[in-house]
Amino acid sequence: MTKERKKKVGFEEELKELESIVERLDGGSLSLEESLKLFEKGIRLSRRLQSSLENTSMKVSRLLEEGGDPVEVPLSGKPSHGKGESS
Repeated sequence: MTKERKKKVGFEEELKELESIVERLDGGSLSLEESLKLFEKGIRLSRRLQSSLENTSMKVSRLLEEGGDPVEVPLSGKPSHGKGESS
């Protein structure tokens, strides 16, 4: 698999995959090699999920800081007021 994912997988799907990995590891029936591969995959998933949560939290914080008039602020750009402005 390339570094770029061919299909964007949603947060919920990745979380379910991580839960499945944890269940398999808890089962105790895997070989050491299989366990290590799953553990590594779980760590990568966990990091992506954590990053997604942090980005979402920052976005929500920025929306709430706009004094009652929600304004979405991209993480790397200017505020978008969404009131008829075109990009």
